[in-house]
Amino acid sequence: MPTVAFHTLGCKVNHYETEAIWQLFKEQGYERVEYENMSDVYVINTCTVTNTGDKKSRQVIRRAVRKNPNAVICVTGCYAQTSPAEIMAIPGVDIVVGTQDRIKMLEYIKQYKEERQPINAVGNIMKNRVYEELDVPAFTDRTRASLKIQEGCNNFCTFCIIPWARGLMRSRDPKEVIRQAQQLVDAGYKEIVLTGIHTGGYGEDMKDYNLAALLRELEAKVKGVKRLRISSIEASQITDEVIAVLDQSNIVVNHLHIPIQSGSNTVLKRMRRKYTMEFFAERITRLKKALPGLAITSDVIVGFPGETEEEFMETYNFIKEHKFSELHVFPYSKRTGTPAARMEDQIDEEIKNERVHRLIALSDQLAKEYASNYEGEVVEVIPEEVYKDNGNGELYVGYTDNYLKVVFPATEEMVGQIVKVKITKAGYPVNEGQFVRVMDTVEQKQAIG
Repeated sequence: MPTVAFHTLGCKVNHYETEAIWQLFKEQGYERVEYENMSDVYVINTCTVTNTGDKKSRQVIRRAVRKNPNAVICVTGCYAQTSPAEIMAIPGVDIVVGTQDRIKMLEYIKQYKEERQPINAVGNIMKNRVYEELDVPAFTDRTRASLKIQEGCNNFCTFCIIPWARGLMRSRDPKEVIRQAQQLVDAGYKEIVLTGIHTGGYGEDMKDYNLAALLRELEAKVKGVKRLRISSIEASQITDEVIAVLDQSNIVVNHLHIPIQSGSNTVLKRMRRKYTMEFFAERITRLKKALPGLAITSDVIVGFPGETEEEFMETYNFIKEHKFSELHVFPYSKRTGTPAARMEDQIDEEIKNERVHRLIALSDQLAKEYASNYEGEVVEVIPEEVYKDNGNGELYVGYTDNYLKVVFPATEEMVGQIVKVKITKAGYPVNEGQFVRVMDTVEQKQAIG
């Protein structure tokens, strides 16, 4: 039985696509082995979001070549799409496929074995207007299933290379989304995370269909889905219609990830982001009114070229005022090939790091404040995995629908089920909980409405 090993760098979309590529190999009778082991084929799914992503991707490729010089080395993903020649130049690389035509990977392997000539199968992604169907009936992770609903992005923010790696916005056929959602629920998943490169933009390339319509249809048509999470949505995509759907829904969770990147209008302009802070504030206020207790998490870039102390403080104060529940904070890093990397006034690393620490401290404080609202409350958690053995039984960790991480005593049978847990001690990064009971099927049905 031929073997294949995978290594995935980067984001959730890449992890989703690796699982999809594995399905293709599985159908052809391959066995999956760990990346550290000897394998006949190695597939490296690369990332190019930062220069470091490129570098890590190259290291991982070389590791496979050293492990088995006779293996077929197949490189795919975003770095493969933007820099195929760079990857072809690494000795031992046999096949390069970008972020499209992954479905042909096994044909390329067959061709390579016959001809023994390296294959560069990367085409111009900007001409692609069609969503590439890649199905994942089940995941290695048993509790949350990702469901990719769109590809590409039309925004061209000045710091970002991703439109060049992924192409322009294209949405998956809603019928396919619903079919796959049902397949995932039937495979036992209680929570589905809608994901993509620019997830909230779903439907922008379609006539008379949008994200709100998709959410409504998923709720109406997918039998047995308990939780629906949107991996990320831009403020400009939170329309009144989306707010109405969230308000009426019994399955869309009480958590949204809305990337802010900066809380200063002048910085946002240099970033070429499509909103002002006034607009962002108005959307958040509307959301929190419609959805009391909503958790809003966000991404922030600190030390963008030209960022002054005043501009940084605008970001800091905006986040503090609007009480985000958690932040992912990144120091700005130059991405070769983007307008921001060529800007004057690059910020000193020490200043960047000092600002990052200030924002992380704020994030920790806000996260604790948010969690403290739930101390003493009974919440619903889906246990994911063992957290640690505390000497008198095992503690498991899982998430509530509003993304609080809870640790509580549980058993292996409860993994992937919805469990009632009382939060005994709120905190961050974890809350301590006490097991109340597993929700029975009648309740789970009622919970769905």
